[in-house]
Amino acid sequence: MNASANRAPGGAGATVVITQRVVLGREEDYKRWQERVNRAVRDFDGFEGTELYPPESAEDNQWVVVFRFSGVDQLSAWLESATRRELLHDGRDLFEGESSQQVLSGGRPAREAVTAVVSHDVRPGRERDFLRWQDKVLKTQQKYRGFKGSELFAPVEGIQDRWVVMFRFDTREHLDQWLESDVRGKLLDEGRDYFADFDVREIASAFSGWFRFGGREEAGAPPNWKQAMSVLLALYPTVVVLNLSVGRALTDAGVPGYLGLFIGNVLSVAILTWVLMPLVNRALTFWLAPDRLRSRRVELAGAAMVTACYAGLLAVFGFTT
Repeated sequence: MNASANRAPGGAGATVVITQRVVLGREEDYKRWQERVNRAVRDFDGFEGTELYPPESAEDNQWVVVFRFSGVDQLSAWLESATRRELLHDGRDLFEGESSQQVLSGGRPAREAVTAVVSHDVRPGRERDFLRWQDKVLKTQQKYRGFKGSELFAPVEGIQDRWVVMFRFDTREHLDQWLESDVRGKLLDEGRDYFADFDVREIASAFSGWFRFGGREEAGAPPNWKQAMSVLLALYPTVVVLNLSVGRALTDAGVPGYLGLFIGNVLSVAILTWVLMPLVNRALTFWLAPDRLRSRRVELAGAAMVTACYAGLLAVFGFTT
């Protein structure tokens, strides 16, 4: 398996990854507050984008927000600004406990697949040992199925005193296999000589590569249920039309069923990626775009519109096939 590992201890670009546990039942209030934050941060020099990752479960209710700036100075200006302090004061009742914050200098956060962010409190004077240990971890990770790459970020003076590692796997299952493996457990036991403690955060999105708004992915992706509804809206007619056209032609030509199915799947993915999903994004931006504030009425209207499209497609294909 070919796996790339990108090390970025410095260089242009700066990112902050903030993890915060929202009070149960206050999710809608939090989304409105987060939209205020998103609007405010856009006015700051060097701002490049933000991503919002909802929790994997309601019980966890742990949200991850990523802000990206063109440099550390610009990011610092936002983090230390009076505007942000006022926003944090206004939102203080929405959160349980303290938020976790990691500042990354250099590189770009990976938005594909599943990403884990691990921060380490390295013991003073053990930095070289920690780097050698981290190399050993990377070489071991590369042997695991689904590993897609890793980035190492050094501390940022005056802002972030922890070393941060971001590594990616193609699926959550493969990431969990690595995180829960005995091999990793032994490596962590070995590394405790070099760091006092560490913290792990996971961020992921089901179909994020198919959801871009205004040519950007920076705003993150809509909730998984909206992604699933939107993908189904584009996938169903694609599969039906291909089965009626390409599928029949391949069958008539004597192409084996398993090969015809593979060809059909290739065409389906290509059509969704480059034709239909961009159209769906544009048509449903008012409902899908994750950085927009919307009322419950708009949420229901969007879901009703997609459901009506389902019904229309079923009626059309019911009459024509």
